[in-house]
Order: sequence, then C-alpha cells, then structure tokens
Amino acid sequence: MSQTTAVDVDRIVADYVAVWSEPDTAARERAVAALWAPDGVEFVEGTRFRDHTGLVDRVAEAHGLFVASGEYHVTKDDQVTVHDDIVVLTLRLTRAKGPGAGEVAWAARAFLLLDDAGRIVEDYHLTVQPLAQD
Repeated sequence: MSQTTAVDVDRIVADYVAVWSEPDTAARERAVAALWAPDGVEFVEGTRFRDHTGLVDRVAEAHGLFVASGEYHVTKDDQVTVHDDIVVLTLRLTRAKGPGAGEVAWAARAFLLLDDAGRIVEDYHLTVQPLAQD
C-alpha cells in the first residue's frame, strides 16, 4: 500500500478490535469480509487461519471462548504504530467482572499487513502476556 491515512488506520483498528466482540453471526461475517482480503491469513500460536471461511470460524471461536460469557472485553492499548502498509497494535483481553475487573488478562501484539484497499492480507498475533490458567 502506498499510503495509509490516519482516518483509515483509526477505522481499521476500531473495526479490528470490534470484530472480536461482535455477537451477531451475520454481522461478524460481514465484518470479517470487510477487514480481511479474500485470501487473508492470520497466524496465532503456530496455527494458520486462511480465507474468509477460516477467519470467520476463528473469530467466532475466540468470541465464544472469551467474550460471549461476559468474562472478558477485547480492548487495545493506546499505541498504534503505522509504517507504510503495516499496522501494529496491542490487542488485550480485559477482565470484565469479578475482583480483577479492568485488569489485562492476556495481551498480544497484532501485526497487520494491509493491501492497497486497506484490507488485512496477513495478521500475526504474538503473545506478550499469556492467559493465566485457572
């Protein structure tokens, strides 16, 4: 991508963070299609999720495991870095309830490689704070 504007980055980051919390299946599918290129891929902990079908399944599974119960909110920190066609942010699972409400339970650096249309071609999650095993 030749140039990424601040407005584009703000939209991409907001939509990316929001997709993980989307409870509606059809809206989540539309969000995945809008965010990722048709042949987009995500790499997480040695696992690869490819194309819209694989990514819809991946996002739905993460939503079901962490957000649907109301135990966590998906958030990000305030630092977003942009270099040409790369956007880097820290994605977090923040405890939503209980004595640790508001605390970060898990965090990963998300490296998003964008195409010319601003869609994600490659998405890498590098865990920086593993989720504690209860």
